[in-house]
Amino acid sequence: MASNFAPVTEEDILAFAERLRNFTDGELWRLSVHFRPNMIYVIENEFSTVLSNLTQETVITSEKAERYADLEKRQGATKAAEKLVDDILAESREVGIEFWKTLSALRRKSSHPNLHGMIGEVQDNGKALLNEILLNESGHILDPVLKACQEEHKSLLYEQTQWLRESGGAKKPEGQRSLLNHYVELKVVSDAHFRKQRQYENEALAAAGELNEYRLRRKTQAELERITPNQLFRWCFRSKRKPLSVMVSGVAGVGKTTLVQKFVFDWATGKHYQKFSFVFCFMFRDLNTVGPRTSLESLILREYPSLRDKLETILQKLENLLFIFDGLDESNSDLNLSRNRTPNFCTQPGDVKPVNVIVASLLNQTLLKGSSVLLTSRPSKLARLETGVLHRVTSIVGFLSQEREQYFQNFFGDDAVAEKALAHVRDSQVLYTLCYSPSYCWITCTALQPSFSGKKGRPPPLPKTATQLFVRCTKHMLENHTRELPEKEEVREMLIRLGWLAEFGLKNRILVFDQDHLESFSLKGSPVLTAFLVESIHGDSTSSQVTYSFVHLTVQEFFAALVHYLVFKEENFDDAMARAGGGQSGEYEIFLRFLSGLSHPATRVPLEEVLGKFSAVTTKRVIDWLQQVDISDFLSTEAVISEKVIDWLTQIDLSDLVSMKFRTIKKIIRYHEMFTQWYSSVFLGLDSHVGKKKALNFFSLLFEAHNPPLVHQAMEDAPCLDFSELFLMPVDCTILSYILKCLKTIKVLNLNSCLIQNEGLQKLSPQLYKVRELSLCNNDLTNSAVKDLVSALKHPDCQLETLRLANNGLTEECCKDLSLALSENQSLLCLDLRKNKLHDKGLSDLLEAFRSPRCKIQRLMLQENALSDASWEKLSTALSESTSLKTLNLSGNPCTDHCSPEMANFIRTCPALTELRLSLTDIPSEVQDQLDRLASERKRLWLVLTDKFHEVEDWQKRFESKREDLRFVIFESFAKYHLGKTSRYQERSRLRVPDQLRVWV
Repeated sequence: MASNFAPVTEEDILAFAERLRNFTDGELWRLSVHFRPNMIYVIENEFSTVLSNLTQETVITSEKAERYADLEKRQGATKAAEKLVDDILAESREVGIEFWKTLSALRRKSSHPNLHGMIGEVQDNGKALLNEILLNESGHILDPVLKACQEEHKSLLYEQTQWLRESGGAKKPEGQRSLLNHYVELKVVSDAHFRKQRQYENEALAAAGELNEYRLRRKTQAELERITPNQLFRWCFRSKRKPLSVMVSGVAGVGKTTLVQKFVFDWATGKHYQKFSFVFCFMFRDLNTVGPRTSLESLILREYPSLRDKLETILQKLENLLFIFDGLDESNSDLNLSRNRTPNFCTQPGDVKPVNVIVASLLNQTLLKGSSVLLTSRPSKLARLETGVLHRVTSIVGFLSQEREQYFQNFFGDDAVAEKALAHVRDSQVLYTLCYSPSYCWITCTALQPSFSGKKGRPPPLPKTATQLFVRCTKHMLENHTRELPEKEEVREMLIRLGWLAEFGLKNRILVFDQDHLESFSLKGSPVLTAFLVESIHGDSTSSQVTYSFVHLTVQEFFAALVHYLVFKEENFDDAMARAGGGQSGEYEIFLRFLSGLSHPATRVPLEEVLGKFSAVTTKRVIDWLQQVDISDFLSTEAVISEKVIDWLTQIDLSDLVSMKFRTIKKIIRYHEMFTQWYSSVFLGLDSHVGKKKALNFFSLLFEAHNPPLVHQAMEDAPCLDFSELFLMPVDCTILSYILKCLKTIKVLNLNSCLIQNEGLQKLSPQLYKVRELSLCNNDLTNSAVKDLVSALKHPDCQLETLRLANNGLTEECCKDLSLALSENQSLLCLDLRKNKLHDKGLSDLLEAFRSPRCKIQRLMLQENALSDASWEKLSTALSESTSLKTLNLSGNPCTDHCSPEMANFIRTCPALTELRLSLTDIPSEVQDQLDRLASERKRLWLVLTDKFHEVEDWQKRFESKREDLRFVIFESFAKYHLGKTSRYQERSRLRVPDQLRVWV
């Protein structure tokens, strides 16, 4: 990745080391401890480089370096980096300075923002940084009365935050889990790219954290600045300032509220950010109940009435104040941060305005200028904000494998039981990927608890889909966390009322309910409240208000779907489906998945045991709705159009194709891509990315329904599936694998640039033998991934005809396995291995497949594989008897004139060859001429040595004759093919065509 930082010179490194020498031993140690998390994050991503540099500068010995390298292999880079940093911190002052000096020099090679950030902060702030560290540890000196008020306030916040808010199932502290003992660290990163989140974010089940799975799995950490919770308001090296307004974004359930809870808990216990004398924490879901207009003073006193006597004094020290607003996405009103509205903003704490105006005033610094604000939100809400007002925007990436393991251990309290439960979750990749989210970790553990509790009797079957998971969790909560569970009929009626409350809230965007809501749905005093609703009390003993909310938004969505199966009301069902179909921001996406999942009889059996039979009418209506979805509206547009182009090109005579010039063909393809994009956006009303997302979301519905005949009916007999350039996570690959499993044949599966890596390919591999044309280019696969493809190629019913593996970093190590599979396979006709690292040894192993009479490969593409002159003798020997290979592309390999005899022999002896490409090599022009003459002696052999076939005038003249044909095929035919001779086509045929496309056609 290109660096945005200034070049680092030797003088810069020496000057930095000299600056460090101005600190005392204690000051230098304090600085190092402060930046310990940053050091670890930087070193774990550059571990071998740092070890080498430290050894070279004699900061550590070679023996120590070997021990650290061995620790990395055994326990991972993070553990090794932690050990290295802690050892350095225990060393002498000079060792510490040399260590810092090595990190400073690392900036020459690494653009890691944490590295540049901490070096820049030390350089720019120096002693001021030390004062900031001390202030955050000790806080401001307050007069005794205000200090006593602060201690009382901290005590209140401690009481409010000491227990993890995972469930509303228990009211007593002994029934809850200690935050201090059970909190699992959440990773927060700052990345400018994620300030431009799409509104069409996939926020829950299948999304599984685009930031997490894309950025972290691709190991592009150089783009990410990791920020621990105690660094959210630290100096920003990009803006060269300490931020006053910070946004923490993250998808539903990823831990935003838990992060806020831990932040407030740590402040209340004196662990960090003592520079804030007072912290005020609000939740938007509670602020929705405040009323149309209020003041900041009223908000504070409503939440913290004990501050009434001292509030005026507290608000005078503006830089000592922190306001936290959690859950902007749950607000009933939008937050307008436009500076054009400045006259409407508040300027005094007593100004009476709507809540959103008060928050905007704090962020814009027109109210209590100098105070700090922490805001949390889902990315969808962030996308609609003017984020220029925010000084720092961060994202929570959720749990990786290590954090998942720690969560399970904390939950079950027994390492052996936790390991068994986690093993099951790993086997079901959908559940495992869901556990990137702390809330799903809790739901999963709660649902699995009965199966691993050790009680006598046969344990219940383990869930595999999200709907099965929620069904199990609901049953578990009813049986174990509900006060005085009544008879089956009464329980069903209570859940019906709860479901209508959930549906009402979903329809009206209400997440917090008051006593009136409960009374209107006859839920007041219901035993189920303690299991599924969280009770919150606001105000003091003299004036308090009680509100209720579901344990999590996803739980509310589950009950909103469940109620339609408990009681079918046609008007309500039709209204819900109409709203779900018209949702443009994905707000009904999870509702639809649960609705689909509950249509499967086996999925709902556990709940039917408690609630009685589900509605057959609802089941039929849901299945009918799934059957009516026309997936062709958003699936495979590009694949179908590409197919038409290919069909047209294959109908052209070879001599005509030659005369049209190679770059002209490229031009055709380029304009074809332009047409595809234009067609999708204008005729279908969406871009290809959104269409692919919609297709994947629909597949998620089919997966939850777990109804193979339904999948087969919804899809074509041999569909073309194009998800190229859409980030596919393991859970997406699991869902896609299920869809493939339900089909007999897949004509095209395009997964180019989907970043599936080996893990995703493992999920797909059992079904890949059904695909005729498989594209896996640019997916960061490795040699081990080839083993998964080998199993598909060796399958007795393998249908693979085209396999594209370009640009995956494959090396010679995979070629032997691939060759053995190809020697047995009789279906594959085209193999694309461009832009890998096969080298001569890999080519030699690969060519062994062509000695087998079973191998039917006709096209082999090996561009840019570092093949030398020595490869030509192997090519000539291995392919001299091949009767299948017609096309061979070796362009972009460093071949020279030294191999010209072998090239000539190859051209003479390879019997079936009709096309040989050797452009972009080091072959001199005179040798090219000789090879060209030799090729011309053979009939129907097309030798491509450069991109220049004819003079411009010649190919332009020849191309003119094809203009009308191309215009008809690529424009008129494509449009009519998709739209037919309908009024829709007639109406849209006059739409404006892009100028470039108009000029060409």
